[in-house]
Amino acid sequence: MNFFNPLGTTSQVKGDHSLVTEADLAADRWISRAIQERFPGSIVLSEELNPALTEKAPEVWVVDPLDGTTNFSLGLPIWGVSIALLVNGWPHAAAVHFPVLGETFTAEIDQGACLNGKRIFAHPSEPGRPDTFFSCCSRTHRRYEINVRYKTRILGSTCYSVCAVARGMALISFEATPKIWDIAACWLIVREAGGVVETYDNSQPFPLQPGRDYQQTDYPILAAASPELLAYARREIRRKPGPSIQP
Repeated sequence: MNFFNPLGTTSQVKGDHSLVTEADLAADRWISRAIQERFPGSIVLSEELNPALTEKAPEVWVVDPLDGTTNFSLGLPIWGVSIALLVNGWPHAAAVHFPVLGETFTAEIDQGACLNGKRIFAHPSEPGRPDTFFSCCSRTHRRYEINVRYKTRILGSTCYSVCAVARGMALISFEATPKIWDIAACWLIVREAGGVVETYDNSQPFPLQPGRDYQQTDYPILAAASPELLAYARREIRRKPGPSIQP
């Protein structure tokens, strides 16, 4: 929070066209150090300091020190920290904290998902309910033809977008270019909340693969409040023809 400025802060563009700030680097160092102190010898896969998984391990911590960096750099409040514990390559426990909003999402496998300690549930739209929406990232409409009938919201944070489905606020979330640290925690959270999530291109983010540089791999994901809504989203979201469009 000491780095956050509602008037904005300086950022730099990385090779993958995403942004990085001093806060990203400082948070990555602090979280990685805290994990190592509490769990000596732990393997940490993180966006800024350790984006490649060099060895196989029964437990791996996957860290996004600042999800929603563009929001953060502009002074917008939707940004947070995402941490997931993967056991045998699969999400086992997760926490995503949005400090300005005062919201913390947590989940443990087969134990459900919570927001600030209270259980949350994904649920389909109720008849006549006007306040549901489709959440997507800023690259979605540049790369895909979208015919989803619900109103659209771009929240600027993969974790918050997917957690909006988990809490019953959004019906569908689509993120076009997230990395493994963007999705590891919210993948478990939405599933434990009763929602469904899968990659759009049928790629396999889990289990983790040793020797892979995860900075180079995108996992476009769809999350929805029900299997029926997920199938509907697949029908109504189509990749635009032609070469890949850069950000």
